[in-house]
Amino acid sequence: MAPRSLAHDAFRLEPLGPAYNSADHAAWMSSIEHIRATAGFPDGDWPPLTGMTLEENAADLTRHAHDFEIGRGFTFTVLDPSDGDGANVIGCVYLYPAADVHDVVVQSWVRADRAHLDTPLADAVAAWIESDWPWTHPDRFGR
Repeated sequence: MAPRSLAHDAFRLEPLGPAYNSADHAAWMSSIEHIRATAGFPDGDWPPLTGMTLEENAADLTRHAHDFEIGRGFTFTVLDPSDGDGANVIGCVYLYPAADVHDVVVQSWVRADRAHLDTPLADAVAAWIESDWPWTHPDRFGR
């Protein structure tokens, strides 16, 4: 069974799903250019420059939740640790198994106003993969 959370002093990770729709949408819509410039988003297609509707985002979160439940991929919302109700999404982590020289693709982003957490988040996720996940050759896109 896949780990379902990661606690850190500066953030916590929980599986992403439609319950986070409004906060997730607000987080990435406020930081499109910042996210597109973040290491680990090499295709340059996400997030869409024009954004997406709240309904489109909900469908995307539903897909991520389904992927998690069937083990196709594991997407986590990154929350402020002082936020008990999940209203303060500060980023996202994607872990999708791969079938090349790497066994998992690892991507993460944080809101522009939390840019100082980008490296600590990436480093915490790398350590988490090493300690709690079955993968041994992650593709972290040079991180």
